[in-house]
Amino acid sequence: MLSPALFFPFLVVPLVGASWPGNIPASAYAGSTVAATYPSPSATNTNIDSLFPPASQVGFAGPTPTGAEPDAIETAPSYPKVAGAYPLSRPKAADQPADLFDVMKHWANLSPMYSVESFGLSSASPITPKGCHINQVFLLVRHGARYPTSDSGAANFASNIHAAATNPGFNVTGPLEFLSTWTYKLGAEILTPFGRQALFNIGVAFRYRYGELLNGITQLPVFRTTSEDRMVDSALNFAAGFFDVRTYENDYHQEILIEADNMNNTLAPYSVCPNSNIADIGGLGSTQSNKWNNIYLQSALLRLQPMITGYNLTISDLFNMQSLCAYEVVALGSSQFCELFTAEEWEGFEYANDLSFWYSDGPGNPTSAALGLGYVQELVARLTQTPITVWNSSTNSTLDSNNVTFPLYQPIFVDASHDTVIANILTTLNFTTLAANGPLPTDHIPPNRSYIVSQMTPFASNLVAQVMSCPASEDPTHIRFILNDGVIPLTGIKRCAEDSDGRCSLSSFISGMQERIGEIDFYFSCYGNYTIPDPDNIIDGRYPA
Repeated sequence: MLSPALFFPFLVVPLVGASWPGNIPASAYAGSTVAATYPSPSATNTNIDSLFPPASQVGFAGPTPTGAEPDAIETAPSYPKVAGAYPLSRPKAADQPADLFDVMKHWANLSPMYSVESFGLSSASPITPKGCHINQVFLLVRHGARYPTSDSGAANFASNIHAAATNPGFNVTGPLEFLSTWTYKLGAEILTPFGRQALFNIGVAFRYRYGELLNGITQLPVFRTTSEDRMVDSALNFAAGFFDVRTYENDYHQEILIEADNMNNTLAPYSVCPNSNIADIGGLGSTQSNKWNNIYLQSALLRLQPMITGYNLTISDLFNMQSLCAYEVVALGSSQFCELFTAEEWEGFEYANDLSFWYSDGPGNPTSAALGLGYVQELVARLTQTPITVWNSSTNSTLDSNNVTFPLYQPIFVDASHDTVIANILTTLNFTTLAANGPLPTDHIPPNRSYIVSQMTPFASNLVAQVMSCPASEDPTHIRFILNDGVIPLTGIKRCAEDSDGRCSLSSFISGMQERIGEIDFYFSCYGNYTIPDPDNIIDGRYPA
């Protein structure tokens, strides 16, 4: 069993907005980087470890009888929704109080996960439909809130401000005055404390909803994640919440798929799809979103530039400042960048990221369906309990052909991945409700749009597939999908009929997925020599016929 130890880093930094002595120049701290690691080497003393034995050695645990496994997904009278992001401070926009406008819901893929009310099935609930019983469940979950990726725009903005502050003419006033004492306190890539909490909470919630399925397990289940630190950390925090923080390492097998160049990995498929890494193809989303950035941020540029001298703000700076709002809140608990932007500008930021995902990772990119293909092939293999024998995608022939590392039946499957990969998989599954009013324009926000990234791939996003028996139905076994607590209609899948509860007969779903798989040419999508035609002609993640 592969079970890495759980490590909890802690960031030690000065307080945001701390006062500084008047004789220290702005260049000493404006935008400078501050970070530390807990525990420091000097705090460790292994000589005294024996004085603090674990509970298993201390004993005297008292009574420890356990109870029956919960089954809230079938027995609860209502479904609890995720709202807020305790213990983070709720930011507000420049022109709206926090109780009237929720800035966090407009951070797109940087938003903390919240419950989606509906994806078009207003009467459907994640609670099991009356007369049905859950037999099996599949969870695809995104890692929790993290620090920015390496060489991010947020870090570059801090470097630019720090360099500008060395100029004697540098000065900031009004709402930007905090920049004179602002320091960059963010790490890179790994989970924040809030990110760890979110995955632990998802594990706890999943146990309440589907714990009864553990009664059907005859051997330890295999859960999968990728090898990046934040991915392993997310998987372990989920497991600690789902099982028990003291025993989880013995309750399941944690499979870690290597995330590196030229490694087949369905949870990180981009390394074996070169076209998805070409700027003109994979970077199409940035090209399209930049067109919108230059529209929605013009008013902010006119408003904020007079507040800073010695530095010329750019549209990219403003976008990075909005990103800093999100990153600082999920890492430090609050951010002064949030109140610099109006509610309309936050809606613009959200839509900029919607554009980025639509055209790089969603229905508007010709590699998206191919990138999600491997996971969907694995899903069909699990649903049919049929080994994969054709290796024409990101599936791993070493791991996926072994029924130990890739078991074909478990009551519960859990896979952890990234936001872009979940967007790819949603495209491959052909959930057309999410793409109902695409392609997305780059010069305005369309009304009642259906492709909203904060609802699809926020931090700790989770896609659940429920396989259920409904004896009173013509076909007794059904499947349905729930994305961040919203039931998704399956009418875009061939052979799946409209259903008020979002169900599709399992046999029809499998047939529809097999047909969809046959439509996707992984080799051409990922290795073919082509240029993108009019982006608006790409609507289902494939190069137009």
